[in-house]
Amino acid sequence: MRDVDDQPLYELAQTNIGRARWRIEDLRMSGFVGRLAEINELAERSPGFVWRLKDDSGNATHLQVTSDPRVIINLSVWRSVEELKTFAYRSLHLEPFQLRRHWFEPWEGPHLAAWWVPAGRRPTIEDALARLDLLARRGSTPEAFTIKQPFPPPARRVATAFDVVTVEPIPTEGPVIEGPTSGTDMSPDPLPATG
Repeated sequence: MRDVDDQPLYELAQTNIGRARWRIEDLRMSGFVGRLAEINELAERSPGFVWRLKDDSGNATHLQVTSDPRVIINLSVWRSVEELKTFAYRSLHLEPFQLRRHWFEPWEGPHLAAWWVPAGRRPTIEDALARLDLLARRGSTPEAFTIKQPFPPPARRVATAFDVVTVEPIPTEGPVIEGPTSGTDMSPDPLPATG
């Protein structure tokens, strides 16, 4: 059993979007389509992979993203930015990634966005589109960022009432006043009479 401290509070969601030059069924897309199963399997076996959006066919190419049927989205969740980068840029995924301009038109605006989600939450297409829009309007922020300009996840550890907390003594000036002991009357001392 893993220690609770080892379980992250957040995971990295990422999306990338593109408009195919041709419909997915077009033979000119066969180089892309022919590698989908291989690349998706590679992603699922990669260290850090958590989840990816897919339909009954095993990929997301037929999911309706916008009113344009040639717009395709990829949406996945990873444990960390580094593990996503290793898959994207240091694996067999790199070859089809480098050929993307052959199959996809240039995208107006950011085509990739990343953000942190609570562990176990799965983002939707609507979430992905909103993060791409946010990145386009504000640039890289903790709410939507690029892999080149990542932000760290929110606090990885939240103290609870059951945690042991070490408290450092507060430096004082002057005499230290000891607190009452068990069974001691805790009412304040009467003020001395002045006069």
